[in-house]
Amino acid sequence: MKTLITSLTNEKVKYWRKLHKKKGRKENKVFLVEGLHLIEEAWNSKQVIIEIIAEETVELPRWSGNIPVERVSKQVFEHISQTMTPQGIAAVVQIQPQREMKGNQFVLLDAIQDPGNLGTIIRTADAAGMDAVILGKGTVDIFNDKVVRATQGSLFHIPIYEADLVHKVDELQKGGFDIWATALEKADYYHEVEVPDKVAIILGNEGAGVHPDLIELADKRIKIPIYGKAESLNVSIAAGILMYHIKQ
Repeated sequence: MKTLITSLTNEKVKYWRKLHKKKGRKENKVFLVEGLHLIEEAWNSKQVIIEIIAEETVELPRWSGNIPVERVSKQVFEHISQTMTPQGIAAVVQIQPQREMKGNQFVLLDAIQDPGNLGTIIRTADAAGMDAVILGKGTVDIFNDKVVRATQGSLFHIPIYEADLVHKVDELQKGGFDIWATALEKADYYHEVEVPDKVAIILGNEGAGVHPDLIELADKRIKIPIYGKAESLNVSIAAGILMYHIKQ
């Protein structure tokens, strides 16, 4: 039986702490997942779980028999945890290589910086049956712990890619896609635009919106009507409205 890890200066503990940073995740090609629900989502989605980290009193899931387990003290787990109320169980999960992108309905995200917004958009894209989410430059890291939690496991269900959106828009247009960009000026209301067979929606930064260069490249500029006095919609809410619209 492995020795219980109780020291905050243990090399394994230092390694797990490195995974809090994008650099550490990128170098090691793994990320941390906390909580039984998300770990089980990873397992059910055939993700590669490198190891499970659990407090000594936490019961392990029945399916975890062949996965290496590191038992740690409560103090150590709290040291590596990034949640306010840790559940005492986490896992190191392998980052999957990007595969060829397939499908007819995509969401392109331009510099979405709030982890909660990104996670919610991914979760909604999964629920709406979108084929992929594409993250442009300036977008928060998909493996940021707050993003992972906000997806509620959907990051394991829907393909997620990173790309230069200018190049990706050109590539998609050559493949017969209509590109819709959300904009305030010279834009049509989304429900008045015919939905084509192949469509990709660009949503932009919470404060600045979609970059003007991407708006210029788009085939259609669309907007959502505001019936009340709010100045604008949260980007994740706007994403949900538009994704479900193109699925009708």
